[in-house]
Amino acid sequence: MEQQQPLLEVEQCVTSIPEDHEATCWGCGLRLVFASYSPVFKCGWCGAITQSNQTSRKPDSICFSRWRRFRDGFFVTVLVLFMLFVICGGVWAVYPVVFSVSMFCGIFHCTVTALFAVFTIASYGLASFKSAGAPASIRWGSYPMVGKNDLENYTFCTYCSKPKPPRAHHCRSCKMCVVDMDHHCPFIGNCVGASNHRAFVIFLISVVMSCSYAAIMTIYASYHVWPTLDFQNLSSSRHSMSYMKVLMEFITILANSVFFLPARGIILVYLSFASLSVNAGIAVLLCQQLSYIYDGNSYLNRLSSPNVVHGERGLQNLVRFFGCPYPLSRVFLGYLNTGKSQDNSGSKLL
Repeated sequence: MEQQQPLLEVEQCVTSIPEDHEATCWGCGLRLVFASYSPVFKCGWCGAITQSNQTSRKPDSICFSRWRRFRDGFFVTVLVLFMLFVICGGVWAVYPVVFSVSMFCGIFHCTVTALFAVFTIASYGLASFKSAGAPASIRWGSYPMVGKNDLENYTFCTYCSKPKPPRAHHCRSCKMCVVDMDHHCPFIGNCVGASNHRAFVIFLISVVMSCSYAAIMTIYASYHVWPTLDFQNLSSSRHSMSYMKVLMEFITILANSVFFLPARGIILVYLSFASLSVNAGIAVLLCQQLSYIYDGNSYLNRLSSPNVVHGERGLQNLVRFFGCPYPLSRVFLGYLNTGKSQDNSGSKLL
């Protein structure tokens, strides 16, 4: 009889996996095992990003929510009343002076004022009442429903308990996630996001143009209604006075003449200073917004990751943002691409 060969003994090694190295993807529900502990990981199937210590957060208190609603309502009311005062008060205070020049100047002034008013109020209404951009509903939570890379770079919002797309942020005032959120503006009572960002920037442009026109017209009208200044004593003794004393005397005469201004003149002076002040502040905000659009970035993304480049810089971002007509944008973008290709070829030759 043949001798039976002894069976080879196979050693089975069982490795225990620590609980800290196991995690479940919130996007597709798959169980993931890591060689080492990682606080943040990305699922290889759906592409969702998960934080190991993420837990649902409690909703804000009633007092906190009421305070934010009161704050937004207060700023919106102040801004609307200011716009109405500038429009109505400016027309009432300026039109006698303009119509005294000529009928054409008066009609032209009223037409320009009406256009600026309609343009500003319409853009404000769009920025205020239009949704800032809620994320689209997407399937998540179970492997059979979630396909490959369906949740690429999505994170989980612990406030909404829903998926949050890239470049989206949760607003605690609006109680929702906003796509491409720039900031929450209390003066419009709404977030500035993907859907109303263009309307917000157009509103800033219209405010700058309207305030500039209001400042020019109110200063011009104030010059015509200002009382006559008596500089006889100043002109006779200016040779024996220093420049500082002459300046102080001029300011004193100008300040004393304010008491003789009519009600129309006082409103004109206030409107001129208010228009210049608001114009300066809004112009700075507008330049900041345009610089972020040029960089392909937003205010919150700049704060959260200042050294990360989120997109390509260039004027093409402004063209796409304002939605230029297709033939114009095609020619403009083609010109920019041609310039870039020439620059790249020149750098390679060097």
